[in-house]
Amino acid sequence: MTGVARTDPTILGRWWWTVDRWSVGALLILITFGAILIAAASPAVAGRLSLPEFHFVYRHLLWLVPAIGILFVTSLLTPVMVRRLSVAVFTLGLAGVVATLLVGAEIKGSTRWLHLAGQSLQPSEFVKPAFAVVAAWLFAQQRLRDDFPGNAISILLFGLVIALLLMQPDLGMAVVVAAIWGVQFFLSGLSLGLVLLLAAAAIGSMVASYHAFDHVASRIDRFLDPESGDTYQVQRAMEAFSHGGVWGTGPGEGTVKDHVPDAHADFIFAVAGEEFGLVWCLVLVGLFAFIVLRGFYRIAADSDMFVVLAASGLLALFGVQALVNMGSALHLIPTKGMTLPFVSYGGSSLLALAYGMGMMLALTRRRPGAGGLR
Repeated sequence: MTGVARTDPTILGRWWWTVDRWSVGALLILITFGAILIAAASPAVAGRLSLPEFHFVYRHLLWLVPAIGILFVTSLLTPVMVRRLSVAVFTLGLAGVVATLLVGAEIKGSTRWLHLAGQSLQPSEFVKPAFAVVAAWLFAQQRLRDDFPGNAISILLFGLVIALLLMQPDLGMAVVVAAIWGVQFFLSGLSLGLVLLLAAAAIGSMVASYHAFDHVASRIDRFLDPESGDTYQVQRAMEAFSHGGVWGTGPGEGTVKDHVPDAHADFIFAVAGEEFGLVWCLVLVGLFAFIVLRGFYRIAADSDMFVVLAASGLLALFGVQALVNMGSALHLIPTKGMTLPFVSYGGSSLLALAYGMGMMLALTRRRPGAGGLR
């Protein structure tokens, strides 16, 4: 690609000289590291489920092909095309979430998945990035047009999304969506009084959720008092980090994957800690931080409010999801079944993340008149 001329008029040539190649490189490194960790963590899980040893490895690599394609194709879009695509994905995603409530399969007490053509699909994963872009457009339109009720429409859509997520129930995803939406609302020029009102509403909602959902209360109680319930996975994860030390036991030499059911998904960071050690875990954390901070740097001087709000929402979503997964494994927050972006096993998550970060790359590309030096 270094041989691509700046005057190359092709789509690929224009993409190469306008996209943030540092972010692309960091994402590809993260995807590669994820594939290595899946190869290390999943055979033991497959064995416990009486599946072929490399069942999850093959499936993960199979999902990676369309995911990388989605990442690249989406990064080619213009901001207008990003918005239009997000409206379509958001609409289809909401329809899919409704369908899960009607005909979806119940797994571990939640109804979040649809079975299509022999594959499981979680529509709510696609709603997250699409809603971030749709909300950004509505907030931006409110600022640009006095006659357009962008904030009101965004609030109504937000209420609809949260209600559907709570019906599944998926409180963790609802909290993440609420946090990202709140950040975008604040960046769009929300007054301090409304910020305080939203903060009070968020605290009240969390207290109500604790009393309304038994599984939420159980997780919080076990986090505050490990003796109050089953903390087996968390304890094993903490032992894995301790066992790994600074440099780790070596690829394939860890034992946490032999005992933790979700070692290839929710607790894959513990596998990284045991087999690759503190140093490589810090490298992994650094990759996530670099992608987020680099993205914010790219939009810092952009003059298009929609681009700023949409990219901020997508970057915050990516970063918060990583923090939730790693924080759960390190017992810094109550456990939440959320994947580590591009690292954990999960087809729907992988495709949705590729879609979201593809849009981020598209929005942070150089554009004439966008302002700033990027």
